[in-house]
Amino acid sequence: MDKKEKKSLGESLVAEGILTKEQLAAACQQEKNLGLRLRKVLVKMGFIDEDDLVSFLSEKLNILRIELGNYLIDPKIIELVPEELARKHELIPVLKIGNRLTCAMVDPWNIFALDEIRAKTNFIVEPAAATESEIRKAIDEHYGTLGTMEDLIKTVPQDKFSALTEKEIDIKKLQEMIQEPLVIKLVNLIIIKAVHENASDVHIEPEEKILKTKFRVDGLLHEVSSPPKHLQSAVISRIKVLADLDIAERRLPQDGRFQIKMEGREIDIRVSCMPTIYGENVVLRLLDTASALLSLEELGFSEKLLIEYRKLIDFPHGIILVTGPTGCGKTTTLYASLDKINAVEKNIITIEDPVEYRLSGIRQTQVNTKVDLSFANGLRSILRQDPDIIMVGEIRDFETAEIAIQAALTGHLVFSTLHTNDAAGAVTRLMDMGVEPYLASSSIIGVLAQRLARKICPDCKERYDPDAGALKDIGLFEEKKEIKFYRGKGCVKCMNVGFKGRIGIFELLIPDEKIRNLAIAKFPHQKIKEQAIESGMITLRQSGIDKIKNGLTTIEEVLRLTRDA
Repeated sequence: MDKKEKKSLGESLVAEGILTKEQLAAACQQEKNLGLRLRKVLVKMGFIDEDDLVSFLSEKLNILRIELGNYLIDPKIIELVPEELARKHELIPVLKIGNRLTCAMVDPWNIFALDEIRAKTNFIVEPAAATESEIRKAIDEHYGTLGTMEDLIKTVPQDKFSALTEKEIDIKKLQEMIQEPLVIKLVNLIIIKAVHENASDVHIEPEEKILKTKFRVDGLLHEVSSPPKHLQSAVISRIKVLADLDIAERRLPQDGRFQIKMEGREIDIRVSCMPTIYGENVVLRLLDTASALLSLEELGFSEKLLIEYRKLIDFPHGIILVTGPTGCGKTTTLYASLDKINAVEKNIITIEDPVEYRLSGIRQTQVNTKVDLSFANGLRSILRQDPDIIMVGEIRDFETAEIAIQAALTGHLVFSTLHTNDAAGAVTRLMDMGVEPYLASSSIIGVLAQRLARKICPDCKERYDPDAGALKDIGLFEEKKEIKFYRGKGCVKCMNVGFKGRIGIFELLIPDEKIRNLAIAKFPHQKIKEQAIESGMITLRQSGIDKIKNGLTTIEEVLRLTRDA
């Protein structure tokens, strides 16, 4: 979108009171950082709902609003616009009357797209408004390049791949098979579908007679359409080739990565292969480097907790630890923290594995074990770069912990993560690594434990009365008459699971003198936690209960996330 277009959309939204000037300024800055169109940034940052934006565009431009899910398109109309152009400009032709061709578009303000389609088809092109998800789905369904998993599998006879078993593999034949268009399309389809569903991970799991494919969406795995067992070796080998792994090595675990560009976005994909008795199990971790960076205010902090955490990250020195299991949003919190305190007068350097987001004005380094660039070695080098603030992706061992603590004690603010169930566990975990108790207690200025709770889908949200057992488990039985409880009954927009998106629940431990003395005396983790609660710490469970009371999540979701906390 050029400056004139940006002004038209952005200022129109401000004029209508849909956006504030501050929100528009923030979105324009993110537009520059991410290289995305303004309308996409506005939706990603949560400033406007996509449906509302499409309705606004429809009204403002006086064009049709087409809901493609309910729209049947003549295949002859589809043939008028090449698939390449449809994907490039995120549009699809839907109607032709005389010499006028109506195209549903993600960005009906895009005059360059209109001009190119006009030149290609010799029709007068009239834009219509539709959502990005509707356009993507329509392109996949109508152009046939991808089709469905079942359609693709039917195109090649089983005997063509039947020799490719795990016990008897001809490497030369396997190399030929992984170049088959079918195999390439199958792997592409799996990845594209995963990106469209906002999956964080893809699991390809071999079993005795079947091959399962699962997506992790909003923290939970669900099964999707899978290639048949006889395509197992070809599909897995194709992924290994993309990740620059050895397709002949099936006895040892292997790790690799590759990057794809999809609809203007760069997706980093980490690949892990693990041998099992039925073949190699493969997990792909998807990282969208162009996704909008969340601010601290958008993570789910309560007002009181946000104020306390903001004070912590403004300290000149000390260690701030973010803890929780894999996939609970620790890195997102660290990035939001760095983004909040980033300033010209501060030298901020990170060592990460991998770099998940690119932050303007911050020097980011990625772990590379092939050249012995570990967290510890990277941290040593960072200290010679005159840093003010350091972010270490994870403290995994004594060596990294020791250097991080020394950095904190010598005037640096250090951010890092640990894998512990709660905030108090971070203190004892460092001591378990071999860190002296007095060093751990004197350097840590705050520990933030967190989980990501699935949010109730707003499109199918309904009130309900929880059973007595769940109310007692969560500790709300006595308050049940004062609280309105909600759940999602399931709909098309949430894939019938009742949840859509996630929000953080948090536990912030700020060590006081009593807590430090307990740590120095090597008291167990539970005693430290009890003292923290006595000192006013809100637990993960209580944070989750607050989200329940606000109608954001369910009792079952909070219980699931906090049983071990």
